[in-house]
Amino acid sequence: MAAAPLPVRDGLGPDRVRMPAGSGPVTVVDYLLAAHPGEDWAAHIAAGELVDEHGRRIDVHTRYQPTRFVYFYREPVPEIPVPFPIEVLYRDEGLLVVDKPHFLATIPRGAHIRESVVVRLRRELELPELVPVHRLDRMTAGVLLCTTDPVLRRPYQALFEQQRVRKVYEAIAGYRDDLVFPRVVRTRIRKRHGELTAVHEPGEPNSETRIELLERRGGRARYRLHPRTGRTHQLRLHLASLGVPIVGDNFYPVFERRAPAAFTDPLRLLARSLEFTDPRTGRVRRFDSGRVLEF
Repeated sequence: MAAAPLPVRDGLGPDRVRMPAGSGPVTVVDYLLAAHPGEDWAAHIAAGELVDEHGRRIDVHTRYQPTRFVYFYREPVPEIPVPFPIEVLYRDEGLLVVDKPHFLATIPRGAHIRESVVVRLRRELELPELVPVHRLDRMTAGVLLCTTDPVLRRPYQALFEQQRVRKVYEAIAGYRDDLVFPRVVRTRIRKRHGELTAVHEPGEPNSETRIELLERRGGRARYRLHPRTGRTHQLRLHLASLGVPIVGDNFYPVFERRAPAAFTDPLRLLARSLEFTDPRTGRVRRFDSGRVLEF
């Protein structure tokens, strides 16, 4: 995707709207007023912050451009601040590795825009090109790898796509004395767009996790997890499928809605470490979370 014609501002890039093909209104503004009446288009025009994909300003006379995009800054709705900091584990000219807290989204999306790793760090560290090269669920804490130079984005993303990153997770979950560890769980996982939870379904497995038991305390235990694949909610589903769901999981085995300001019972799932051969230097790199999961 080409770079946006408006720069990142206060950690946020511009929004964009595509003008559909076919017979449309006479001007761009006519279309925007009809399709998105809740936006203050007059204010965007007055500020010079409504532009086309080439960065040219749009005013009330600009002709409609079917299939083209317009860009503008949209002010997100207020959010409840996540009361935990992001710890920086490593930083150089093009790479940033952080220890993400629970409850903080990785990327801005849906109801979590400013309260995301991307927007917070772009703003706090003045890194407008910062992009994560993989993702952690909002409820999962731990090691997250980001690039701050667009040239480096693709080489590091390829490491994850080609499964050349050794990922180790840790979880606090239930305990069953009839389960033998270590064990490997292989299932077929399906996650449909627009649905909050993923499900297991019959068919060829597309997910695999090796699970090791580290310690037991009563009815709970600490596990080390080695995912070979990276399906959505894979670790949460695999432990729940064994009858030992992760402590604090409000998605599996039964979904329960969580209050927006409930920050006291985190999902006990942690991305403990990442290890890979650096595509720039050829050296093996390893980064470890400093966080501790509480029973």
